[in-house]
Amino acid sequence: MDDKLIIRGIEFQSRLWVGTGKYKDFEETRKAVEASGADVVTVAVRRVNIVDRNSENLLDYIDPRKYKILPNTAGCYTVEDALRYSRLAREAGISDLIKLEVIGDEKTLFPDVCGLLKATEILAKEGFIVLPYTNDDPIIAKRLVDAGAAAVMPLGAPIGSGLGIRNPYNIKIILETVNIPVIVDAGVGTASDATIAMELGCDAVLINTGIAGAQDPIAMAGAMKHAVIAGRLAYKAGRIPKKLYATASSPIEGML
Repeated sequence: MDDKLIIRGIEFQSRLWVGTGKYKDFEETRKAVEASGADVVTVAVRRVNIVDRNSENLLDYIDPRKYKILPNTAGCYTVEDALRYSRLAREAGISDLIKLEVIGDEKTLFPDVCGLLKATEILAKEGFIVLPYTNDDPIIAKRLVDAGAAAVMPLGAPIGSGLGIRNPYNIKIILETVNIPVIVDAGVGTASDATIAMELGCDAVLINTGIAGAQDPIAMAGAMKHAVIAGRLAYKAGRIPKKLYATASSPIEGML
């Protein structure tokens, strides 16, 4: 696609970003990432080995020369843990990019927005390019911008739920509220969900479970690739207004 996504001067080729959890093995992960066409791959620093090069490592299968590795702080329930794993990823030479998660509840995996704001401000001051996972609250999104976030990543639905975009109206308000990229993160279950997110005007979609949990992850990765492209093209093309009554496809003026 011609319109590249750019965040803090970094150019991204694909508007589909993918996760690396829940696959049966690293080889399936590799095949799904390749089929997705994504150039951003997110990895949980505290759950997946990307630091110790002396043992089997995800980066043996996902070439960091080909893909942008986006470390994330999944599984962190405190600001201190989120800061620790963010710094570990950078010290290991992975990236200044960080997908920041500060989880507030083990059952719902909803973000702790107070902790998220605090961690975003600290990491932004340390020079990280912070991409915080947040809820679909436009006010919090604005506060994250003020704290130094490079993009905001509102959930479409709870993590891993596959429920799709449950509140498109809030997502639309966030898009109108902030002046940085908006990337839907969590809840996408199938291709149509990804298309809806892109048709709303979101800059990208991050998907993990929707691909890894499919009966055929490789095929679903390809479906998500085309869904994101279609949704972006539809958004740029501009949909017709919704009307209550029918409108003839062919003009009737001048007909005998």
